[in-house]
Amino acid sequence: MKIGTDSVLLGAWANINPHPYSTLDIGAGTGILSLMLAQRTHAEIIDALEIDDEAYEQCVENFEQSDWGDRLFCYHASLEEFAEEIEDTYDLIICNPPFYKEDYKTENSQRDLARFSDAMPFDHLIKSVVKLLSDNGKFNVIIPFKEESDFIEIAKNHHLFPNRILQVKGSPKSEFKRSLLEFSFEENSPQIDTLIIETARHEYTEDYINLTKDFYIKM
Repeated sequence: MKIGTDSVLLGAWANINPHPYSTLDIGAGTGILSLMLAQRTHAEIIDALEIDDEAYEQCVENFEQSDWGDRLFCYHASLEEFAEEIEDTYDLIICNPPFYKEDYKTENSQRDLARFSDAMPFDHLIKSVVKLLSDNGKFNVIIPFKEESDFIEIAKNHHLFPNRILQVKGSPKSEFKRSLLEFSFEENSPQIDTLIIETARHEYTEDYINLTKDFYIKM
């Protein structure tokens, strides 16, 4: 399976201070986010969750072939099942969720929020995160930039608050495409930064290189 820029950005950007004891990757796919956290941290428990059969098998294989296999474990279950059965909590939860629908904005902000919840299961995701996150834990997620304000509003309704925000655009002249968000149970004014990936095709900015260079062989 192809490794996307979104996952690399999120795995590199996630704040690991203080170093977490336990981490969870929701919707792990190939397991790249857990593998990046294994490379970056000394976390003793690095769990992943994947419901798709083929992705789960590849994730397990990648974990077994990595240098950190003794700390990595992938559960084959839905998020709802997992959240109901697991009693432990995690210091760091990370997620690169699927994007189902982005173009539906209307003049009615409340209707937009309702449709947003229907089109993308973010309310379900946040409810599960609240149950699984430790009291001082951090939740990191990447979403379409245009969904940022709605996602933050849903999270606040469940007492999760943004601490850091990174707004990403592909080039200096392009529109913002993605938002990386860090949440916790602590309410404060979030730190908001921006990142441009390229100045021209395959000509990466210094900021992008500094953020991701530890994970690319040729960077």
